[in-house]
Amino acid sequence: MAGLINFEDEKEVKQFLDNLGVEYSFQCYKEKDPEGCQRLADYLEGVKKNYEATAQVLKHTCETYGHGESCYKLGAYHVTGKGGVAECLKTAYSCFLRSCNIGGKKSIDACHNVGLLAHDGRAMGGEPDVKAAQQYYEKACVGGFAPSCFNLSALYITGNPGGVASDMSLALKYANRACELGHVYGCANASRMYKLGDGTEKDEKKAEELKNRAKDLHGLAKERQLKFGE
Repeated sequence: MAGLINFEDEKEVKQFLDNLGVEYSFQCYKEKDPEGCQRLADYLEGVKKNYEATAQVLKHTCETYGHGESCYKLGAYHVTGKGGVAECLKTAYSCFLRSCNIGGKKSIDACHNVGLLAHDGRAMGGEPDVKAAQQYYEKACVGGFAPSCFNLSALYITGNPGGVASDMSLALKYANRACELGHVYGCANASRMYKLGDGTEKDEKKAEELKNRAKDLHGLAKERQLKFGE
């Protein structure tokens, strides 16, 4: 049938992929379509393995169109210096922050990364900004990002002078939310808090339920690892 690609024919596949590259380039630079630019970046990265060209397209798409996914990926490139861009956590932070605020496909991941970099401090001149970390962890947690919920729980357990006050009830709230989203350590922490009565009344039954949930999640994770390795 006309139009179908014979994926067993190496030359035909190469021609098909080359045509895709031309199409995405046209969408990006002639039609000025941000989604076309993102497709071009994905193509250059995934098919051509040309990370330098990918970085340039991501930079163009983020800075020219404010495309959230491109800003997120550009931030990830700046974390490691991939594609010849400067290895710079401050620039990565700026890219993630832009992606987080724009919204879109990778915005929740970007908000979590903003939280991580603010919490770490290296992107902030060496001083952690715990209030910023709290703010962006919350934003990602609301979006259903389990690690942000867990990190919030940890923040409220320990507290931070001048940043976030220790609050065991909030710590339990976010540990429970992390657990609901499938975070094994969120379940383990919530179980311990119910067992000890931290932030809540002691509840042995609830503690045992959450302990079993943590065990189940841990078992599922190990099973996935085994299947991946087979």
